[in-house]
Amino acid sequence: MQRTNLELESYKEKVKENQEKIKLNKQLPYLVGNIVEILEMNPEDEAEEDGANIDLDSQRKGKCVVLKTSTRQTIFLPVVGLVDPDKLKPGDLVGVNKDSYLILDTLPSEYDSRVKAMEVDEKPTEDYNDIGGLEKQIQELVEAIVLPMTHKERFQKLGVRPPKGVLLYGPPGTGKTLMARACAAQTNATFLKLAGPQLVQMFIGDGAKLVRDAFQLAKEKSPCIIFIDEIDAIGTKRFDSEVSGDREVQRTMLELLNQLDGFSSDERIKVIAATNRADILDPALMRSGRLDRKIEFPHPTEEARARILQIHSRKMNVHPDVNFEELARSTDDFNGAQLKAVCVEAGMLALRRDATEVNHEDFNEGIIQVQAKKKASLNYYA
Repeated sequence: MQRTNLELESYKEKVKENQEKIKLNKQLPYLVGNIVEILEMNPEDEAEEDGANIDLDSQRKGKCVVLKTSTRQTIFLPVVGLVDPDKLKPGDLVGVNKDSYLILDTLPSEYDSRVKAMEVDEKPTEDYNDIGGLEKQIQELVEAIVLPMTHKERFQKLGVRPPKGVLLYGPPGTGKTLMARACAAQTNATFLKLAGPQLVQMFIGDGAKLVRDAFQLAKEKSPCIIFIDEIDAIGTKRFDSEVSGDREVQRTMLELLNQLDGFSSDERIKVIAATNRADILDPALMRSGRLDRKIEFPHPTEEARARILQIHSRKMNVHPDVNFEELARSTDDFNGAQLKAVCVEAGMLALRRDATEVNHEDFNEGIIQVQAKKKASLNYYA
């Protein structure tokens, strides 16, 4: 009994010593490596003779790893290290001991810092009630994006494959970005906002890498909605060009097409693209299986304009005599953004005359000022 206790104490000391070594190794700087391949090791079938030397490596069972380090060395590890080999897969980033190359820990995936900046940290707070006059567009977007993420069992019962992505097109200021943010708020999904011009980079392959990293980050953060604004910056029709910049834009678009084909119709990842120049987009981007649904955002009707004015003025102290229907008739060619500007101008005019309420005349004067700015900008670009 005493001998057993001594052996137990000896084993405890060895365990404690090994734990101290592991703790020390984890405190030292790691060498960064990538998993290249995971192999299955089987012991040799040949029976060993009694008394013969046994090769322990040949008798070891389990998984072994081939990894490539940041120093451009390719290492074969018969013993993986402190990480369960079943949790590893090719392409994983790991930290290894700089002397023994044993894997000490898995590291988070490496993404371009510009892609991380595209993730919207704060959850969008917009709601469908903030959008006026787009009931049909809201219904189409809910069917294509929201329902597959929140009620996927309904699609499975019918045997219907939900769309991969949606293209929102229409004139500027008609509510495309607002609709995408409201959609992300309804699904409790991560909102990844990419701007088309940001994907146009100077160096070869840089834009394509941004697209690739963005989709990889979306898979990690799923459920996720990828919103690509101004997609016409990279999605224009292909043509023969000797200019290297044009060829780089086309490479970026090809990577986007590859990513749209690469991820299956995953209910947890959806793509929403927006543009005001749908006529110049490449047909390959518009075909079914990529951006399946096309939703048009026209200029608001008279009824929609009245609703938009009411939405943007609901937090203002508005006089009861304000007639929104009459104001809507006075804003014939205004879009949603300009109608919001009318409400802001009316509020500023009321503030300027020290009023406690915004009256009908303030709104009329706001319409005149926004029209004047609109004509001035048109004359500038003419």
